[in-house]
Amino acid sequence: MENLNQSILNLEGKVAVVTGAGQGVGEAISHLFAAHGAKVVVNDFFLDRAKRVANEILARGGSAIPVQADVTDATSVAEMMRQASTHYGSIDILVNNAGNFGANPSEEVTQPFWEHGRDVWGGVVDVNLFGVINCVSACIPSMIEKRGGRIITIISDAARVGQAGLEIYSAAKAGSAGFMRAIAHTLGRYQVTVNTVSISATSTPALEERFAKDPDRKKKVLERYIIRRLGQPTDVANMVLFLASDASSWITGQTYPVNGGYTLSV
Repeated sequence: MENLNQSILNLEGKVAVVTGAGQGVGEAISHLFAAHGAKVVVNDFFLDRAKRVANEILARGGSAIPVQADVTDATSVAEMMRQASTHYGSIDILVNNAGNFGANPSEEVTQPFWEHGRDVWGGVVDVNLFGVINCVSACIPSMIEKRGGRIITIISDAARVGQAGLEIYSAAKAGSAGFMRAIAHTLGRYQVTVNTVSISATSTPALEERFAKDPDRKKKVLERYIIRRLGQPTDVANMVLFLASDASSWITGQTYPVNGGYTLSV
């Protein structure tokens, strides 16, 4: 019988790449993974962010390295995976967390999407869809070779139900969710599970900055939630840890909402 004293959420010895991990949800995932024994590759577009998180993990006795990479650039992603495998070995877990409106949006876009073109849409689609495709493509060969792995992508409830003003973002996130479902079918025979976590208003630096400018907007947003608070990065990280662990070994191709009841799922 399996040792019941050993946590089923144990990631001891697993190598995990977390994209967009320099702050917010990715940062929380990285810390939680490290606390459960994973060797964490902390990726961010900005190296100083990745270094800060990796250093915090190291200070707490965990294992982490910072790696700068732009997920929209397949060559940059390949180099990140090369550095990760050189330092730790082949990748066991990939968390596609990098997203939102690009690596460093200068301002919030308020005009209708049809008044813009590729110059505005491109960054959103590139990060949220092609960024996922690039990272998954880079990890698949080694996961097939070792016959095992976990791939988890963070999407948004904007992808599940749509949201006015976020049409392109909704489309990109929905595209990555569809891609994940298809990949689940492809990789199941190799014991690689592929799942998606869908989140709503979560307390990240970007969102808190917007709400600080307009407190009434925050109150209006939370009126749509059963649990009347913003999500915390740790709320998302807890679900991701479950999906990365052996506890979820017979779960694949699914989307799990972590959203305080913003939308309901059967």
